[in-house]
Amino acid sequence: MTDPLDVAGLQRRLADFAAVRNWQQYHTPKNLAAALSVEASELVEIFQWLTPEESARVMADPDTAHCVTDEVADVLAYLLQLCEVLGIDPLAALDAKIDRNERRFPI
Repeated sequence: MTDPLDVAGLQRRLADFAAVRNWQQYHTPKNLAAALSVEASELVEIFQWLTPEESARVMADPDTAHCVTDEVADVLAYLLQLCEVLGIDPLAALDAKIDRNERRFPI
């Protein structure tokens, strides 16, 4: 049986993956932020010329769904690596941001 997925475990896997390839030297905040932007752009590219209706059905096509899933994973991987390098707890950061937005945009 495998352990359940968790953010810290995924961050460890990403760090181990980079370490055995000696890539840590390239994982600076600047480089990771740039890579995150590139991957987010690749995700946007999938949706670029779709109508809103087509974009809502993007996961219905297996080939496109696979591409979307891979790009989402790439975005998340670089975001988690950036958080690790900067010492940011991504879940705590999101929780705090939601709190601020709830105060900023009351019902």
